[in-house]
Amino acid sequence: MGRNTRKRRTPLATKAIAASAALALGGGGLIWANFYASAHESNHQTWGGNQTKAAQAQVATISCPDVGQKLTNVPDRARTDVAGELANLDRQITDAYQRLATTRDAQARDASFVQNSILQPLKDRRQAILDRIKLEITRVGGTAPGDLNSLAACTAQNANQTTAGGQQQNGGQQQGGQQQGGQQQNGGQQQNGGQQQGGQQQNIGGQAGNGPVAADFVDITKVQPNVQGKPRQQRGGSTGTFTTRCGVNANKNHNTDNVIVAPGVANGAHHLHDYTGNQKVNAFSSNQTFLQGGTSCQNRSDLSSYYWPVVRIQDGSQDFDQNRDGGGKEGNVGKILTPVQAQIKYVGSPTSKVVAMPQFLRIITGDAKTTTNGLANANAHWSCTGFENKVQLTTQYPICPQGSKVVRTFAFQSCWDGQNIDSANHRTHVAFADAGGNCQNGFKAIPQLTMRLVYNINPPTVQNGQVKNAYAVDGFPEQLHKAATDHDDFISVTKNGLANKIANCVNSGQNCT
Repeated sequence: MGRNTRKRRTPLATKAIAASAALALGGGGLIWANFYASAHESNHQTWGGNQTKAAQAQVATISCPDVGQKLTNVPDRARTDVAGELANLDRQITDAYQRLATTRDAQARDASFVQNSILQPLKDRRQAILDRIKLEITRVGGTAPGDLNSLAACTAQNANQTTAGGQQQNGGQQQGGQQQGGQQQNGGQQQNGGQQQGGQQQNIGGQAGNGPVAADFVDITKVQPNVQGKPRQQRGGSTGTFTTRCGVNANKNHNTDNVIVAPGVANGAHHLHDYTGNQKVNAFSSNQTFLQGGTSCQNRSDLSSYYWPVVRIQDGSQDFDQNRDGGGKEGNVGKILTPVQAQIKYVGSPTSKVVAMPQFLRIITGDAKTTTNGLANANAHWSCTGFENKVQLTTQYPICPQGSKVVRTFAFQSCWDGQNIDSANHRTHVAFADAGGNCQNGFKAIPQLTMRLVYNINPPTVQNGQVKNAYAVDGFPEQLHKAATDHDDFISVTKNGLANKIANCVNSGQNCT
């Protein structure tokens, strides 16, 4: 997916993200946490496969350029076909990662194995799809990006490169005969790369062998406060709120589709989503389907869809999808946790009035592929009850003290281009406000959707470089369950004038439900 058209963060913010590495060692550091803007700029190194056998054994995952980020101007008539081809690229990466994870023995014996047997065939298959994408765009009169061919090649990342910005330090590779930390579980849950080679444990942690690892967690009580102040409220701003109560998905409405990114593609997300609000959302839903879908919201005029990847506890347990695509077959294992609270609230702009959201507006916040994309579009906020106003984490999961609950917070883009309900890369039609709370480039302020999910989670423990009873967000298998991959999806669907009521409430300074 592409970047949002918004002002980039200051160098201070970039330094703050890098400082989070120290937190893995219990040190202090500042992490930028600003609900009005989100742009973690970072470059990541890649590893090509022409290395020594010792280095080869360190390969953790596959990094492929995100083609969707480049496709900012796909004609409407080609978008469905192009989305299907992008889903094919995701499927290819999943298949290649699974091959990577199940051939550790061959990799240890042959330093060229990854390049010759995994990366080169993957490049050839990707090139064929890129050619089809160019054809789909040009046949309807569009112009494909001139550099698409350069996106065919993928690289391998070692264990110290898997946060795409160098934040990951130590613990990314289980070696030296260390304790396996419960990675071999009942029912065949040990998947992908659990073989012993030369006394080394070749997986990269986690119940399914694809993360998380100890360095993905930090004791929140040892993190220095890092939450920045909000922009100053100005005269003419909109100070009201509108809260919609839609439940916590207690009825377990799940699927592994993503109708925004991969319409018409079953298992297009390769991970499981919780759904609240609209009850009839899957890969094959349409705007007309949404209007007929019913809702879990108390306000029956709110047919919007609010959905996010599930959180699981990796304690050796299994869930209903242990042997299914998007679940255990793709490295998403453990018991699914239902939030104990789910607050959905629309808030205003500190500098202006807002306009109503258009019907069927789609917004995605965060990036499910930050492990390989880098942190440019990361918008994860992890914290604990009692710490939310002090500490917000992007690249690590918090270990909360006893009696405190884990909190995931999302703040969506609050500026809209005034015309489009979606864009080719699902990003450029909306943007974050700048550091002062202003919309740029002619964009209009809309009610900002915020979400707060609270979970009862027994604190994980880290011993001898191993994490036990870890929890993690579902994700694409090659993304290694990193905290920064957290993301949230939204489709605005209302009736009986609710969109205008929300905007009017926010603009008038009222707190409505």
